[in-house]
Amino acid sequence: PFSTDGGRLYRSGDLARYDADGVVEYAGRIDHQVKIRGFRIEMGEIEARLLEQAQVREAVVLAQEAAGGPQLVAYLVAAAGVATDSQEDQAQLREQLRAALKEVLPDYMLPAHLLFLEALPLSPNGKLDRKALPQADVSLWQQAYIAPESELEQQVAAIWAQVLEVEQVGMNDNFFELGGHSLLVTSMVSRVQLKLGRQVSVQMAFEFPTLGLFVSQLQQGSGQVQSTDLSALELLLDEMEAV
Repeated sequence: PFSTDGGRLYRSGDLARYDADGVVEYAGRIDHQVKIRGFRIEMGEIEARLLEQAQVREAVVLAQEAAGGPQLVAYLVAAAGVATDSQEDQAQLREQLRAALKEVLPDYMLPAHLLFLEALPLSPNGKLDRKALPQADVSLWQQAYIAPESELEQQVAAIWAQVLEVEQVGMNDNFFELGGHSLLVTSMVSRVQLKLGRQVSVQMAFEFPTLGLFVSQLQQGSGQVQSTDLSALELLLDEMEAV
C-alpha cells in the first residue's frame, strides 16, 4: 500500500501509533504484550513510565506465572545516588514508585512486584537476557514476621493468606507487595464482610494496605453487614471463584 512498484513489506513485530499531530510514536514490541485479567497490556508502556521516574535508570517488565494467575514484575536498576542497600530503602522506593505509577497507569497495568537489581543480565552479545531475570519470590517482600495476636487479627490474616495464596501474613505485611491487585482486593473485602460480618470498603484496603493498619481501621469502623447483603456477597464470591 506504500509502494507503486511492487515493493515488499515486512512485519517487524514493532508496535506504534499515530499521535494527534500525525507523528508515529513507538510503543514497544508486539511479542511483549500480555493479557492479564482480561486486559491486553503492552509492557513497553509500563517500562516507559518507570523510566520517567528520576529514581530509575533501567527498567524491564515481565509477566510471570503465580498462584493466582500471571502477574507483572518490574525489574529495576536504580539511578546513581538512589539507596537500595537495605530492605527499608527498597520499601520506601517501592512506595514512591507505586504512587507515581498510579497517577499515570490504570490499576491493571500496575506491577505486582518491583524488584531491584544491581544490573540487568545481558547475553554474550550485549542484549538483555530476559530468561536470566530471577523469578519473583513473595518472601522477598514479606517484612520481619510479627504474628497476629488478637482474634480479629488472626481472622483477617487468615483471609489475606487465603486470598493471596501465601503461607502466612504478618502484621507489617503489605497486601499489594504480596501480589494483591484490585480483583483480589474485592475478593478479600467480600470475605471479610461475609465471614466477620463487618462493614469494609475497597478503598480502605488501598488506604491501609498493611495488615496492622487494616485491622486497626476495621476495629474503628461502625456497622454490621445486613443479612440480605451477606446473601449477595455469597453469590459474588461464588461468581468470582468460578472465573
